[in-house]
Amino acid sequence: MRSFKEIKAHYLFTDEDVRALVSVRQLMIEQADRAMSTVDQWIQSLPESSKLFRDDARRNHVAAMRRQWFIDLFSGVYDSKYLEKLVRIGQAHVKFGVEAHLMNRTISMVRTLCIEILHHNIEDDEERTRAFISIEKILDICLDVITSSYIEEELRIYSPAYQVKNMLVTYTEKFAQAMNLVLVFALVGLTIGVVWLFVSDLLNIFSDKDFSHGIITALGSLLILWVMIELMNTEIKHLKGGKFRISVFVGVALVAFIRDTMIKALRHENMHEMYYLIPLILTLGVVFWLVTKSEERNA
Repeated sequence: MRSFKEIKAHYLFTDEDVRALVSVRQLMIEQADRAMSTVDQWIQSLPESSKLFRDDARRNHVAAMRRQWFIDLFSGVYDSKYLEKLVRIGQAHVKFGVEAHLMNRTISMVRTLCIEILHHNIEDDEERTRAFISIEKILDICLDVITSSYIEEELRIYSPAYQVKNMLVTYTEKFAQAMNLVLVFALVGLTIGVVWLFVSDLLNIFSDKDFSHGIITALGSLLILWVMIELMNTEIKHLKGGKFRISVFVGVALVAFIRDTMIKALRHENMHEMYYLIPLILTLGVVFWLVTKSEERNA
């Protein structure tokens, strides 16, 4: 399935829509029981209802889940966990044999009820229109994700080829998650090592005869520590669903060569190496600038 960020982008779902939905949250919570009662009455009138709800416990459980889904529409939090909830809704409907058109009709009813609630409780035309447009978007997103999960779940159940593909994808995703965990621990360990290196360089400032050399060495270690922090932040954003930033790794190489150049310049050792270090730093600097600009443009 597509990332939730991509899905929201397709529907032009912005921070302004989030604010509009949150602004009517309290109103919708107050109206949730009445609105969901209307939906429940329609569902219970269906011939399929007796097959889907064989006892009151299941009926009450589903009604409570449906009410929570309605309230979550206005929570203001629409992240990967929200996407997972919508996917599970679709999977549960396939599991219990609920046809997709019933979900479509339910969304349509909720849409109509929201229009009615806004019309009777918000007098300002601009505010009402803004809230309605945002509700339209989030309901369309919900229907999109739930319908897609319907299709994927049905394929998973009835298509042997898809079952094999799904199994491979599942194990590959688990392996990738395990490698991400290894990477996080490795970054933590390396960051601790760099902190120790920086502290050692600070302590050596006063014991080194060349005071300026000690300062430059500590500054180089500080630059590496800064890069490690950037690597950690990049990995955290990546785990949260963000894009992978190549510029950080170019920055690692750039900082490493800058530190090496500063130390060699102070020690006056192997000065002939400066002839290739300086052009290399300039080249990496240009590459870093180009990659950063490209990432900002594609953000």
